[in-house]
Amino acid sequence: MSSASIAVNSPSSSNHFIKDGVTSVNVNRLCSFSFESGLFGSKIPTKKLSLSVNGTRPTRPERISYSGLEPVKASSRSFDVVIVGAGVIGLTIARQFLTGSDLSVAVVDKAVPCSGATGAGQGYIWMVHKNPASETWELTKRSHQLWKMLAETIRDQGMDPLQVLGWKKTGSLLVGRTPEDSVMLRKRVSQLSEACVRAEYLSTDELHYKEPAIYVGTDGGAAFAPDDCQLDAHQAVSYIEKVNRSFAPEGRYAEFYHEQVTGLVRSTSSGEFEAVQTSNNTLYGKAIVVAAGCWSRSLMHDLFKGSHIQLDALVMPRKGHLLVFENFNPLQLNHGSMEVGYVDYQNATFPLGLDDQSQTLSVSMTATTDTMGNLVLGSSRQFAGFSTEVDDSIVLHIWKRAGEFFPKLKEPSLTDFIKNRKVRVGLRPYMPDGKPVIGNVPGLSNLFLATGHEGGGLSMALGTAEMVVDMVLGNTTYVDSSPFAAQGRCC
Repeated sequence: MSSASIAVNSPSSSNHFIKDGVTSVNVNRLCSFSFESGLFGSKIPTKKLSLSVNGTRPTRPERISYSGLEPVKASSRSFDVVIVGAGVIGLTIARQFLTGSDLSVAVVDKAVPCSGATGAGQGYIWMVHKNPASETWELTKRSHQLWKMLAETIRDQGMDPLQVLGWKKTGSLLVGRTPEDSVMLRKRVSQLSEACVRAEYLSTDELHYKEPAIYVGTDGGAAFAPDDCQLDAHQAVSYIEKVNRSFAPEGRYAEFYHEQVTGLVRSTSSGEFEAVQTSNNTLYGKAIVVAAGCWSRSLMHDLFKGSHIQLDALVMPRKGHLLVFENFNPLQLNHGSMEVGYVDYQNATFPLGLDDQSQTLSVSMTATTDTMGNLVLGSSRQFAGFSTEVDDSIVLHIWKRAGEFFPKLKEPSLTDFIKNRKVRVGLRPYMPDGKPVIGNVPGLSNLFLATGHEGGGLSMALGTAEMVVDMVLGNTTYVDSSPFAAQGRCC
């Protein structure tokens, strides 16, 4: 159960669907508290906020206080929900509000979508490397279910999920090269099977049959999840934006890109934050969601400066490199692949107060083929502040590590492909305990956080969006939200 935070009135429900790029609405539907599949994912019972607001706010509270860097702007707009952050988390939360309720939504970002971690990832929606005993398992599993439901419904609407989302069912391989790895992989297959995820263990010979290009030696093996999928982050975000923008003519959606958030406006009577101040506008909202990725910690610190609120979101930037090779013929892949070591480094947790720079670089093999047929190799992990500069030494590490699993990559030199090589660098929002923060800021019932997904933003996006919307509307969350609460983790 999540705690109710905003006054609501009688529920109603509506269906939204797209045909030829146009959103249609069917309001002749009985209210139901069940979750249903739709073009935009699961449906939530609609609950109207007590104040319907669109356009300019007619009145403002007489008594307000301001926390931030600049004076309150004269230009103001009002929405039911204001979301800070236009990565995949922020945009999918907006989409869930728009398609699952009649609330109005504004999204504000200092840049544009896919300019952070979202646009720098490989786009895999995999379960093979997930641990069913982890606290993120149910959220990840639910989110994958919603992605698959979305892809199926897009197909049912006569569109191709590959063209719309870059969606394809590739299957995934978690591979190891030692006897110890093989023991771990057999155990993982058993765990996944018990958790109702199709998986099988592959011996060296069986792996060679599935993926001839990969080599793990005589003692190695693999866990194979045939139903795992991947998508293209840019295509998926473009589609989500298109859905969101289809609600703009109704006055229910607006984007404020290239606008730095500079402060929050707080009512001295209620104590709640009621507006987000940007470099150009004051955006009033009955609920505010901060989904700013690895920038969430510094942003919240700046916004709360000078107030009595004690909050440290603990989110740190964890830098990663990926190599993209266009028209790479020497290596052709049938499935996505990842080495066992990736799981160890992704899930590693560190004591609070650890110096960011004290952790050494980790490089683990990941290999996928994107929708354009490009080979994508990764990946690295390091704490290097907010730097997004390409490090050529890390690029070489990734190339050499991939060559240990794919012998064909040992034949050519990396310099042979310099013209066809691109490097993606992103900053994963890392939490020390390995779990995202999803929920309201303690003591502030209408200010929510949704950040800290590390490398699983795409993977957990739809489940996170569903959870946040349920929290704001006061509904029971589909997945238990308590492991992700800020209380005790950010205070």
